[in-house]
Amino acid sequence: MDILCNEDSQPRTVSSIQVSAIEEYTGKVEQHGGQVVVPKMKIPTVGYVAYCKDTEGNIFGIYQPDHSAQ
Repeated sequence: MDILCNEDSQPRTVSSIQVSAIEEYTGKVEQHGGQVVVPKMKIPTVGYVAYCKDTEGNIFGIYQPDHSAQ
């Protein structure tokens, strides 16, 4: 994914944090000036993940576990 590379096009490690409700936390990211760059995606039997960018341009993931995700 292009969003996971810096301006020099070199891949980077993206840290992800676990949250209780992904929609709630993507909303908080946007409320505080960040943006959701990859919307909520389902990972079957694992949960949900979204990727965001903070106000300094750093990409990070948020993850909501949900083993019933199909």
